Amino acid sequence: MIDIKLVRDNPDLVRASQRARGADESLVDQVLAADEKRRSSITEFESLRSQQKSVSKSVGAAMGKLNAARKAGADDVDVLAKEADEARARAAELAAEVKRREAAADQEDKEFTALIRELDNIVLDGVPAGGEDDFVTLEVVGEPRQFDFEPSDHLELGEKLGAIDMERGAKVSGSRFYFLKGAGARLSNALMAYAQSIAAEEGFTPLVVPTLVSPATMGGTGYLDAHEDVYHLESADLYLTGTSEVALAGYHTDEIIDLSGGPLRYTATSTCYRREAGSYGKDTRGIFRVHQFTKTEMFIYCDPAQAVAEHENLLRIERRLLDGLELPYRVIDVAAGDLGGSAARKYDCEAWVPTQGKYRELTSTSNCTTYQARRLNIRQRGEGGKTEFVATLNGTMLTDTRPIVALLENHQQADGSVRVPAALQPFLGTDVIWPA
Repeated sequence: MIDIKLVRDNPDLVRASQRARGADESLVDQVLAADEKRRSSITEFESLRSQQKSVSKSVGAAMGKLNAARKAGADDVDVLAKEADEARARAAELAAEVKRREAAADQEDKEFTALIRELDNIVLDGVPAGGEDDFVTLEVVGEPRQFDFEPSDHLELGEKLGAIDMERGAKVSGSRFYFLKGAGARLSNALMAYAQSIAAEEGFTPLVVPTLVSPATMGGTGYLDAHEDVYHLESADLYLTGTSEVALAGYHTDEIIDLSGGPLRYTATSTCYRREAGSYGKDTRGIFRVHQFTKTEMFIYCDPAQAVAEHENLLRIERRLLDGLELPYRVIDVAAGDLGGSAARKYDCEAWVPTQGKYRELTSTSNCTTYQARRLNIRQRGEGGKTEFVATLNGTMLTDTRPIVALLENHQQADGSVRVPAALQPFLGTDVIWPA
């Protein structure tokens, strides 16, 4: 979530960010109103609690006087007893009122927190406004291949190669599931090994991560804000992750991490699950848009001042991977309305898919600034020992399914075989994939 101080001090900036995203600007005023109500309630509660402490001391004093008078057989015992009773009654009234105001303050704090969590991250300067089609193309790398034969789509190729079996995937699990077999399974493994080898060269620490996470972790990354795309196991109250970014983000929850030696960079390869809710009718053929896939992800914790540079570095690594796969692709600056709520900026690398005649997303990298770290309470110790929230960034190295789509289609040959790029050959053990 964003810093409430920013909303208080510069509400117009937050409104402009919401407007660029096509999100609700009035939410800013709702957050400010809830914040004022919450702060007023806390002030009232603390004032009453201070009074309660003072009255409690007066009760003790009154009882001390009464007991002393009784021992001495004084004439004013009745008067002192009345004063003690009145003090006790006032203390009881204040205790009840303090309890009521504490409950009210807690409720108003929950309402405030729920509202501010609805505010998306502040988009960075230069991010294009608008929706899905309003991206800015930053660079086009390579040219779409001109075939001297009629190219096949990835599913036809995959079936001829004995690499993809959609029919049995649907039989076992339903639509949008599949089997990769033979060359397909080897391609999946080779792509992940290729990605992890690059990650190692780039200085990332590998982790094996859980693919089931708590609601707190899933919500902390922002993925419950658009909950339609996630699988929830109600009996265990756990979520299946759609990216290892979730577990990697949660790794340092509630910690003060040491960034004195520079950013912490992690990578993980995991099975990912997405419901693809709302995508019915899109990419129903083949393995481009599926419910389960394997992905290697990069994740970085850094000082907020380093976030922009780290974001550019993640993009460089993604481009390095695609260059090695010898795919024509373009790099786009994603428009504000197409960003996830946690992202302040996102770059996508989209590979050319010949039979679709268009570029399709293969990798993405997002700068989430301090948005996720605030939710997950991940800080560093700054100057003077003061703690401050860190920035988090993520980047897809490779999935298995979408690169397989692009590789098969772009590197197919007239005889039905598929050429293997040189960078992938050591991991696949061959330079050509032949029909089964």
